[in-house]
Amino acid sequence: MSSGSRERHLILFAVTSLLLGVVLLWTLYLIRDVLLVLYVSALLAIGFSPIVARFERGYRWTTKRRLPRWAGILLLYVGLLVVVAIVIAIVVPPFVAQARALWLDLPRYFDLAQDALVRAGVMGDRWTSADIRARLPNPGLAFAGVLGVLRTAAGVAATVVTVVVLPYYMLLESESLGANFIKVFARERRPRVARVLETMTAKVGAWLGGQLLLSMIIGTSAAIGLWLLGVPYFYVFAVLAAIGELIPVVGPIVAAIPAVLVSFSVSIHTGVFVAIYFTAQQSLENHFIVPRVMQKQVGLSAVTVIVALLIGTELLGIAGALLAVPSAAIVKVLVEEYLERE
Repeated sequence: MSSGSRERHLILFAVTSLLLGVVLLWTLYLIRDVLLVLYVSALLAIGFSPIVARFERGYRWTTKRRLPRWAGILLLYVGLLVVVAIVIAIVVPPFVAQARALWLDLPRYFDLAQDALVRAGVMGDRWTSADIRARLPNPGLAFAGVLGVLRTAAGVAATVVTVVVLPYYMLLESESLGANFIKVFARERRPRVARVLETMTAKVGAWLGGQLLLSMIIGTSAAIGLWLLGVPYFYVFAVLAAIGELIPVVGPIVAAIPAVLVSFSVSIHTGVFVAIYFTAQQSLENHFIVPRVMQKQVGLSAVTVIVALLIGTELLGIAGALLAVPSAAIVKVLVEEYLERE
């Protein structure tokens, strides 16, 4: 082959590779939401894997036989359903009672808020029900808005179901998936890859437990603080705080707003104290509780956790903040393995 023909082949190969790379990147961009769902499902599957393995080992100790993996996974899901049912049985009755009372008191709180805004000069006159109806959009726009909300809710529900169901099948096929993944590497590197995967599994499992622990800490401290401050319906707001803790950055702020607004109906001093309490709680949570819990559970330093949360929030918003800590744990394992090898 002449030099000119070789150069043409190299140019053709370079152009083809570039075009294929662009097409691949564009395809990945188009399916970014699907990739995010797959990543979340994989993290949950990895996080649940140590629990399934513990079930298998426990069954073997008692009967000298290994529990089938599908049975261990089914036992995990049944256990999660039982825990959720127990929590609902404990939380829902007082939550529903206080939520019903809060709903009945909403008109009074609305009137109190209007009076405060009128006295502050923010509003000129009070709004009546007729004023509110006059400011509502026309029925066509309202119907379109309702359809949009329902469509979004259906999409979210489908995503949640996928994230719940997909880890089950990932756990069921984890051995074959892991074995096929290890086969990609050279034979002499396979033991090291298997060790890295095992360490990643332990780290992600610890993160999942730490996240649930943080939710319990914030919910319990919110209930105690709001009860001591004399805020009505404190049980409802404590449950909202616990749920909001599962959504990084925005969740705790959104969960605190209803409690602060209702506390101002008790008195201005109560509202101010509740706002200060939630601010202090979130400051303590962001700079002390989260770093310390994640450092103990996952082995990440406080600086690493904070930097990971900042980067994740900047890249993917709420989803990035939620995935920041386990992703940082995976990166840490890979970096440590690379440094140890070098």
